[in-house]
Amino acid sequence: MTENNTQHAPVRAAAPTTLTAEEIKAQLTESGIPEHLHPYFPRGLGELIPAMGIKFQELTAERTVATMPVAGNTQPIGLLHGGANVVLAETLGSLSAGVHGGEDLVAVGVDINATHVRPAVSGVVTATCTAVKLGRTLCIHSIDIVDERGRTTCTARITNMLIPRPTA
Repeated sequence: MTENNTQHAPVRAAAPTTLTAEEIKAQLTESGIPEHLHPYFPRGLGELIPAMGIKFQELTAERTVATMPVAGNTQPIGLLHGGANVVLAETLGSLSAGVHGGEDLVAVGVDINATHVRPAVSGVVTATCTAVKLGRTLCIHSIDIVDERGRTTCTARITNMLIPRPTA
């Protein structure tokens, strides 16, 4: 047995990013979040959604549409990373459920599954999220992701629970 002498930096959680009200408004606007929904995102969209390049065209509880570039979201062999598909699907499903919950509730994912149908290698993918069930405490959404030619690249389904918005 050989000994591995590779040194790794200690893993630490990133410090939470605090944005000013102006920065939050700019982030939400740039990402395509309709202005009437800005109060639903008092802390902005976090870091992952902008980093992935996700842009919204439509955002309602019943239907949400967004795009994401393939470039910058690939695996080592150049295909859109399957995890990027799941991030896109969970983003749409969770935000749609959150809109259904209103300003006092937040959506937290409790289950997600995804089937990768064909690879995407360039351009952008478009995800369409459709409500399956919008309940008092549980929301289910189906998400279809297609490439620029309209071919399905991934299908996903997410279940979110609606819980009271944390105060801190």
